[in-house]
Amino acid sequence: MKKFNNRKRQTFLIVFSLLCFLYAPAQDTLRITLPEAEKIFAEKNVSLLAEKYNVSIAQAQVIQAKLFNNPNFQFTGDIYNPQQNKYFDISNKTGEYIAGVQQLILLAGKRNKQVKLAETNVALAQNRLFDLLRTLRYTLRSDFYQAYFFQNSINAYNVQIASLESLNSSYQTLEAKGEVTLKDAVRIQSLLYSLKAEQTSLQNQFNDVEAEMQLLLQNNHTWFVPQSDINVAAIPSVKATPLQSLIDTAYANRYDLKLAQNNLLYSRQNYTLQKALAVPDLSLGASFDKRGSFVESASFFNMAIDLPFFNRNQGNIKAAKNDIDQSKLLLDKQTFVVENEVQKAYIKALNTDKLLQSIDPDFRNKFELLLKSITENFQKRNISMLEFTDFYESYKQNILQINGLQNDRMQAIEALNFTIGKTLLNY
Repeated sequence: MKKFNNRKRQTFLIVFSLLCFLYAPAQDTLRITLPEAEKIFAEKNVSLLAEKYNVSIAQAQVIQAKLFNNPNFQFTGDIYNPQQNKYFDISNKTGEYIAGVQQLILLAGKRNKQVKLAETNVALAQNRLFDLLRTLRYTLRSDFYQAYFFQNSINAYNVQIASLESLNSSYQTLEAKGEVTLKDAVRIQSLLYSLKAEQTSLQNQFNDVEAEMQLLLQNNHTWFVPQSDINVAAIPSVKATPLQSLIDTAYANRYDLKLAQNNLLYSRQNYTLQKALAVPDLSLGASFDKRGSFVESASFFNMAIDLPFFNRNQGNIKAAKNDIDQSKLLLDKQTFVVENEVQKAYIKALNTDKLLQSIDPDFRNKFELLLKSITENFQKRNISMLEFTDFYESYKQNILQINGLQNDRMQAIEALNFTIGKTLLNY
């Protein structure tokens, strides 16, 4: 009864998947290589395009920081002449009129310090963009290889399913004639349904990866089919590259590490600016007073400066000093994180290299030839049902394991590229 319920469940999954396929929205199919995918990604990814605006915004702030303060013009005159009952009576020969102009002069190099701070902010924005590019590009390359090997596994199921469908059709006919038992016919049918259900599950996993690729390439109307001529077994081992060399490469190319360095520089520049802000700014000006001073037309020179008796920017200076200490600690932490990530990715890549190199590269071809021979011998009843089903299970598991190992190796290589911040191992 339990086996019968399992067969019903498998049949339902297969029918449901077919219905989903038949009623899914029509999509174009594009066979795409990794360089082509990266080109589309660079041109169309919205996250990258949006982050580029942050760089432009930061560059505009540099322009703003370089601008001088505008001069200030003041004018004082009569609004209402009660004797003549006129508003703004400039013809009044006894009224007072005052005009003046003032210019704020920043002292202690505040303007130059603000410009340097804005320029560092541009570097921060650029490094955020490059770090986002590094992360998204890794996701794209990882998804590409994962989808590629999922596809290989799905195709491997096709070989078994095609063989079993033919065998199942023969057994249904033979069972109707009474030449084979119902038990054997149902066993073949159950094996076929089981393979189709597993293939559907694998297809769903492929669809999830495909959806992420569509998001990265900003196209929900195209079904991207990864194409690759990579011979994973022929890729040189990563042990040919010393670990310290990879760590040094990461120091030079990891933009999250450069961000931590930029933050420390920004904190130091902000500290010098806050100390400069403790120095009061100077205001210079000139004014003219008509009929309001010791002579009828008086000219004056004006100068004003705050007296730093109370507010000498003490709090902001102390906060900026603490910010430097914090940025140093975060830089040390990020340096350690980079070293740790490179080392971990390197060891993982070595392990996958070692395991994959121990497998005969021609193993899959031999297994597929043996599959055909086993099927023919089973039809001739030279081998038992148990031997036949065991071989099919073994074939499936080995093919999946080989594809999984190949995918693991490419994922390990891409993870290592990601941790060093550069596609050093480009295949």
